[in-house]
Amino acid sequence: MDFLIITGLSGAGKSTALKTMEDIGYYCVDNIPATLLHVFYDLCEKSSDPLMKKVAVVIDVRNGESFEYIMSEIHILRKENKNLKIAFLDAKDDVLITRFKETRRHHPLYDKVEDGSTKTALQLERESLSFLKKSADYLIDTTYMSNKQLAERIYNIFLEKNSDSLIITFMSFGFKYGLPLEADLVFDARCLPNPYYIPELKPLTGLDLSVRDYVLNSENTQDFMKKILDFLDYAVPLYQKEGKSEIVVAIGCTGGKHRSVTLARSFNNHFIQKGYKSTIQHRDIWKM
Repeated sequence: MDFLIITGLSGAGKSTALKTMEDIGYYCVDNIPATLLHVFYDLCEKSSDPLMKKVAVVIDVRNGESFEYIMSEIHILRKENKNLKIAFLDAKDDVLITRFKETRRHHPLYDKVEDGSTKTALQLERESLSFLKKSADYLIDTTYMSNKQLAERIYNIFLEKNSDSLIITFMSFGFKYGLPLEADLVFDARCLPNPYYIPELKPLTGLDLSVRDYVLNSENTQDFMKKILDFLDYAVPLYQKEGKSEIVVAIGCTGGKHRSVTLARSFNNHFIQKGYKSTIQHRDIWKM
């Protein structure tokens, strides 16, 4: 049985994630009380209904339960070797505050803080959920994601996925837009030849063959890629042996459109050919 707990910061996209899980065939429950978590898992496990063998539930601050109790329930399930995974959705505070303003909604903890501000409520929520973030199998930063991009990330991780297998996500990004919070490994490609300074290549991206040829035909790029792939070929099996569910490998260049996209594609193809479940995400490719 696959049993996924979706949690994280309010406004980070848990509703979109749960809807996407439902779309790919999971039985979904929103805002389940932690007191029912163990009981619900046992019911699903004993059920003869095949629809109850792939389950996703949301647990967050809305039910007002003790966070220590939530962690205790999860610890018990894991101690019993239950097949349970945690996906934690996060985003930067300023982005979350903007989302609350756009929807004209109060943060669920606004009445628990003296000043009633969204910023203070987010700080309290972040502190309260820190233990869940540390225990998460999947960390998804939605700061720069649209709902469509988040859905694509969920599809890539969970659609027809063996829950015991390792998934590698290669993410291209632009340093000018900030580091990806969910990255396990970050590589800096800004030392490589930059198509941005070639007039006919500047408006294109690493999805275009002419850009890929320009980047990959460099001897420096080939040496750079070889050294990274030597490291990843060594490290990935070690992550897998330790039971890690996902590795996010981020490759950055200045704007996240040319070099990082090219390398992310090449690394992704390399690991697909080696038989791994590998996916790709271009975080900043369409930013101006």
